[in-house]
Amino acid sequence: MKQGILAGLLALVITGCAGGDEASGDKAAAGAGEVNLYSSRHYDTDLALYDDFTEQTGITVNRIEADADALIERIASEGEFSPADLLITVDAGRLWRAEEAGVLAPVESDVLAERLPIYLRHPEGLWFGLSTRARVIIYNKAAGEPEGLESYEDLADPAYKGDICIRSSSNIYNISLLSSVIAHKGEEAAEAWAKGVVANFARDPQGNDTAQIESVASGECRIAVVNSYYLARFAGGDDEQKAIFDALGVIFPDQDGTGTHINVSGAGLVKTSPNRENAILFLEYLTSESAQRYFADGNNEYPAVEGLQANSAVEQLGTFKPDTLNAAEIGKNQSKAVQIFDRAGWN
Repeated sequence: MKQGILAGLLALVITGCAGGDEASGDKAAAGAGEVNLYSSRHYDTDLALYDDFTEQTGITVNRIEADADALIERIASEGEFSPADLLITVDAGRLWRAEEAGVLAPVESDVLAERLPIYLRHPEGLWFGLSTRARVIIYNKAAGEPEGLESYEDLADPAYKGDICIRSSSNIYNISLLSSVIAHKGEEAAEAWAKGVVANFARDPQGNDTAQIESVASGECRIAVVNSYYLARFAGGDDEQKAIFDALGVIFPDQDGTGTHINVSGAGLVKTSPNRENAILFLEYLTSESAQRYFADGNNEYPAVEGLQANSAVEQLGTFKPDTLNAAEIGKNQSKAVQIFDRAGWN
């Protein structure tokens, strides 16, 4: 745990996932005070997670929810008077934007270093991954599995002309995917790929991932790229949603190469945090087994902590090898990705 945490707070122990994770110790000593979250996560299940932390520690959790960019701007404008302790957001791109805005401070924590794989931790401790989603390829089963479609690179193959539905290039998930292509293949290859995918569009980019899923199931498109947790919602939904899921095939790309691209939901300590010790305790709590189960069971996400399983709806999608490119590297290529999308005509 980072040096400087008060002795009273050190009495609070959050044990490793293998041996249990309930906070223990004197709640009166450890629980005095609060922690203020600025979060762009908007899931009701997160509220239960906050209540669990308070139950374990006595620390009050306050939160403000808004778009990530708005929260980053708010922290920057509040300056040294900001009440924010932690910024919680989704995707490496937004974590990178917070890093670039200079609003995060490094954290050294043996607990976080032990629980989280290195690719889900900022190299300098500016943020830590809490959960992940896989960016998968789906196809219409009735139209048949697209022959030879095994990687993101294959999406640019002219064989799939008129087959692909996907979100706008302004979507952070697509920006991060292209950023990873830049990191692995270089800018020239990434631009050629983007142009190839555009040439294969079945329609102009539109809608969210749910819209892509429904369009593939209905036969409007043969292929789409979506986040796994959207699919899991259909897999675990009502009869109509399950019917849509059953109409789809799922491909985890690049299993013989770099692995499937993942989006990371993460958090970083705000550099002006007025409750630094409580904030670090909360960060560590978010990697405990009980908190990771909230992410997995409540929102169909993959636990960031290795060795923990996803829920049954997510497991229906299958197992896969993730891309272990550090999320910080993905963030660095965001501006290049946007420029490439513009040149490729990906609206």
